[in-house]
Amino acid sequence: MQTTAKLVPEIIELQPEFAALRRELHQHPELGFEEQRTSEQVARLLTLWGYDVCRGLGGTGVVGTLRKGTSPRSIGIRADMDALPIHEASGLPHASTVEGKMHACGHDGHTATLLCAAKYLAATRRFDGTLNLIFQPAEELLGGARAMLEDGLLERFPCDSLFALHTAPGLPLGNLLISEGPLTASSDRVTITLQGKGGHGAMPHKTCDPVVAAAALVLSLQTIVSRNVPASDVAVVTVGALQAGSAANVIPDEAQLRLSVRASNAVIRDLLEKRIRQLTEGIAAAHGVRAEIHYERLVPVLVNEVEATRRIAAVAADLIGHERILTRVPGGFLGSEDFAWMLEARPGCYVALGNGNQGVHGCSVHNPGFDFNDQAIAYGASLWARLVESVLAR
Repeated sequence: MQTTAKLVPEIIELQPEFAALRRELHQHPELGFEEQRTSEQVARLLTLWGYDVCRGLGGTGVVGTLRKGTSPRSIGIRADMDALPIHEASGLPHASTVEGKMHACGHDGHTATLLCAAKYLAATRRFDGTLNLIFQPAEELLGGARAMLEDGLLERFPCDSLFALHTAPGLPLGNLLISEGPLTASSDRVTITLQGKGGHGAMPHKTCDPVVAAAALVLSLQTIVSRNVPASDVAVVTVGALQAGSAANVIPDEAQLRLSVRASNAVIRDLLEKRIRQLTEGIAAAHGVRAEIHYERLVPVLVNEVEATRRIAAVAADLIGHERILTRVPGGFLGSEDFAWMLEARPGCYVALGNGNQGVHGCSVHNPGFDFNDQAIAYGASLWARLVESVLAR
């Protein structure tokens, strides 16, 4: 393993132990809100190391708390635990043993990395205050963070600030992305049902054709970003599904569209909803059909608070050097992350940890050939350790 001299020596020594744990987690993936085995492993280890452990928060979430000294200061660090409904095709010796499920987004690595830091912090306790380690379920469902918050996470475990990381394939090992302000996009899901009047395909004049209305709507929706969103902003309106009819000579009564809508800031998010509703209602009226719109706001834009971002950036610079820290996402990114709910409740920062750019470590997440880079554990765990010791300095 290539290392940087300023990584925590004790964590470098722990890295093989937690690489083995990460691979064991990888072999036994569990989907969102089903992470029973994973959460039991997490809770058992935290208890062994002396943490006060709360299980079952937000369903299968775990919180480990470690207190030292008399300071009222507190910090929370979150790792997600869930896998994806993907059949693994990596061919690795530690590939998933569960059919149709795999850790294709690196959450096994996030969990192992935070546990590595947890063991070090419990052994050294070079801080003054309260440390809350948050192991969250169901990030892939964009519901786990909110479930933990609704279950009283921050009331029961107060945190002055919150932090999390995500693996970043394509970013060289030992590098970090740390960016102030908006980072990941909001994510909304829209279902539009167009109710018309069906009939024989040979007599369309006796019908109100919802398929033609749906086709017109699909094309019109694509003008929202190109004609309503300023070029300086980023947004996506994707029609991922269009379902209508089952026979060539029958005009159906109904057509349904399902949309994924993403925006890089709250103002554009509101604009997208307004225009989607206006276009849908106008095109439905023009074609003589009735429209029903079910608009679900899933997660907000994730915003890194300035002071917290600068704090973790300073810690990272001391570990790996300023030259290995990116401050902007190359090419833009409109993925979503439900840690955004936590950052709406408390100031904090979400960072990306380099996973490498070769082979299984460089291919995209949510890909059946992806794997977390075990060498990244020492970098991530050192970051968490030094961050705690900085924020809760004695």
